[in-house]
Amino acid sequence: MDQQNPQPQETGNQVCCRCSAVAEGTPPTWTCSVENGVRRYFCEACARENIRAIEGRLDSAWW
Repeated sequence: MDQQNPQPQETGNQVCCRCSAVAEGTPPTWTCSVENGVRRYFCEACARENIRAIEGRLDSAWW
């Protein structure tokens, strides 16, 4: 099978999908979630507030 895995595209500054915080690059403390085929980044504060929902794999629309 000649299937290639898509490579992540670095877009420079990342924006938190929850609070709109901006970071240069992708900080290691931020969380990335794929919802409906779209990558969503969450800052450390938002990820900590909603860690149980993230671990339960709930879409961010639910939390």
